[in-house]
Amino acid sequence: MTLPYYVPPEQLLKDRAEYARKGIAKGRPIVAHEYAEGILLMGENPSGALYKISEIYDRIAFAGSGRFNEFEALRVAGIRHADVKGFAYGRRDVTAKSLANAYSQTLGQVFTHEVKPYEVQVIVAEVGETNDGNRLFRVDYDGNLYDERRFCAIGGNADSITEKVADGYADGMALSAAVARVAGIVEQVEEREIPPDGWEAAVVDRTVGTRTFRRLDAAEVGAARG
Repeated sequence: MTLPYYVPPEQLLKDRAEYARKGIAKGRPIVAHEYAEGILLMGENPSGALYKISEIYDRIAFAGSGRFNEFEALRVAGIRHADVKGFAYGRRDVTAKSLANAYSQTLGQVFTHEVKPYEVQVIVAEVGETNDGNRLFRVDYDGNLYDERRFCAIGGNADSITEKVADGYADGMALSAAVARVAGIVEQVEEREIPPDGWEAAVVDRTVGTRTFRRLDAAEVGAARG
């Protein structure tokens, strides 16, 4: 009789974490950055058909980095969660915190119990009536949930980008200044120039109306960079 192959739980989780981190490191970074009227979400995306940044609900946006099919499944699940909660209770009851908690539970469950963890990181951003009311959450591949302030980054080189965004960050900057700043930092860390049509950018802007999500086109990104 052969004995079953045994792997200590701590080693198994360590291997899963390393596997997930390697997959995420291959993804292009996405940055969330507050500006005077809301929150900017911006990252490199050469595809014009596959979105990494999307609307979830009235005042809430989603961004994912890593394996596309996995964070796309999370995005769709988040929309369904928001729609059901908004219909059953009220639209104001749908919050970034509840969505981030749901993502945290899902990713934590997959990481602990499934054979392969999700190779993703996600951002959930909610614009408030003022910037003090903004909510920004980052969820990692293992379900760890982080309540961020003012800015955050996910994907490849996220740590280096976060450090540079923190250096010299100022509240209340104009959208064009935020776009130029994020683009410049990402290009500096990636050590290459990215054309205006190589970016995907969107905002949740409190001045737009009830549905605050708006995409920025290549012309707007290019104008902001001067």
